[in-house]
Amino acid sequence: MNESIPVIRDVDHGTAKLMPDVDRDRAWLLTVDGAPQSYVDLDEPTHLEFEYARRLGHALDTVADPGRPLDLLHLGGGALTLPRYAAATRPGSRQDVVEADRALLKLIVEHLPLPGGADIALHTADARDWLAAAPADCADVVVGDVFGGSRVPAHLTSLAYAREAERVLRPGGVYLANLADAAPFPFLRSQLATYATLFPELALIAEPGVLRGRRFGNAVLLASHRPLDTRALARRVAADAFPARVEHGAALRDFIGDARPVRDEDAVPSPEPPGGAFGIG
Repeated sequence: MNESIPVIRDVDHGTAKLMPDVDRDRAWLLTVDGAPQSYVDLDEPTHLEFEYARRLGHALDTVADPGRPLDLLHLGGGALTLPRYAAATRPGSRQDVVEADRALLKLIVEHLPLPGGADIALHTADARDWLAAAPADCADVVVGDVFGGSRVPAHLTSLAYAREAERVLRPGGVYLANLADAAPFPFLRSQLATYATLFPELALIAEPGVLRGRRFGNAVLLASHRPLDTRALARRVAADAFPARVEHGAALRDFIGDARPVRDEDAVPSPEPPGGAFGIG
């Protein structure tokens, strides 16, 4: 049983809390202003507790041959759950993590140290500013998981932002994003329309109840210039403890419908989760 003491600290963008999991030794939940952000098990970095994190993990598992090292860029840090996962499942990967909250990064590194030998560089910056300054063709995978509280910031939802993400990806690279919405999905459909402008291959992972409009929830977007292994991905997410579905091709185009790409001047944050909805980030 984890008998560690909770840690509470004011960070740049709110109050962060690290809460020990009473059922797992050296496992911690990070919240910021009460919204769950990340879950980390220091002894088992491949354990992904949150549904969206598991789906990002499944996506990461299928973008290249198992175990192959990749150059990854993570926009949004939290407690560095996915970088730890990638370091364990793809040893030798080079990873950059961009997190706007310097004090939060300091807290995480102090209390939840990164695994020894992992090549993970931490950067304090706005995600879009960092992208704009990054060299072209420098990443195999870009992961967009930036939440201000429980909402994706507006300036990270536009076509201009998506173009920067595409620019830093190598020709066979894949963009992954954690998004959230509810029926009739104005935000999610506009995001898909935005990335469809730039990438010929799209896929979406979501829980069937979310796609049927029964509840607010997360959806993981995949975008690439090369075909995605949607069959392998569908098998993984269907067999997960939190089963999900993969939409792609004609079904996804139908879902997008008449949604338009997002311009900077029209960009809005993702919707506020309703009361009682789980936190995201």
